[in-house]
Amino acid sequence: MQIENHKEEVPFAYYEEKFRDVNPDEVVKRLSAVKWDGQGFTVTLLGRTFVITHPQYTISAADGGGIPPLPTQTFLLRYLLECKDVAWSGSWKTFREMPWGEMYIRPYTGRVLTRAAFTLGTRLDAFRAAAEKMGAVAVPNGDAGYLFELVGGYQMQILAWAGDDEFPPNAQVLYSDNFESGFAAEDRVVAGDILISTIKANM
Repeated sequence: MQIENHKEEVPFAYYEEKFRDVNPDEVVKRLSAVKWDGQGFTVTLLGRTFVITHPQYTISAADGGGIPPLPTQTFLLRYLLECKDVAWSGSWKTFREMPWGEMYIRPYTGRVLTRAAFTLGTRLDAFRAAAEKMGAVAVPNGDAGYLFELVGGYQMQILAWAGDDEFPPNAQVLYSDNFESGFAAEDRVVAGDILISTIKANM
C-alpha cells in the first residue's frame, strides 16, 4: 500500500499485517459474538454486520452498503486482535472514570464530547431520528438520550442537551463498565468518535 494519509493508513497497515498471523480459533474463543466460517469473521458494529476475510484482509458489508472508513476498520482489527469478552455488571462510567481517562481527557473532550454537543445538541430532532433508525433505545436522560450496542456486548449511551441564550449545547457519553477492562483507553476514544460519526451519517 502506498501511504498517503499517514494518520490513518500507517496504523491500519500495521494492524492489517498483524491480523494475517492471528489464529481464528483463538479469536472466537475470546469473542463469543464473532463468528468464523473458515474464510472470514463476521462482526456486528452499531447494528451493521461486516465480513472480514482472513488471512488476506478484505471487508464487506452484509447489507451491501458501503464499507466503514479506515479508522473504523482499524478499530475492528484491534477488536479482533486484542479485545475479549467481559461481562457487564450493570453500571455506567464516563471516560474520565475509567483507567487512563484523566490522562486522555483533554483530547477526548475535543474529539468526542464537544463534537457530540455541537453535532447532536444543536439538532435534537435529527439526532432522535438517526438514533431510532440505528435501532438505539431511548433513555430518560438529557434533552435526548439513547443507548447503543457498539460491538459484542459493549454498550454506550449518548446524552445531549440543547443550548440556550446562557449556555452552549452539551453532551455526555457513558460506557458500559466492561469497557474498563475490555478496551484500551485509546480504543474508548475511537469508539466515541465512531459512534458520533455514525449518528451524524444517519442524520
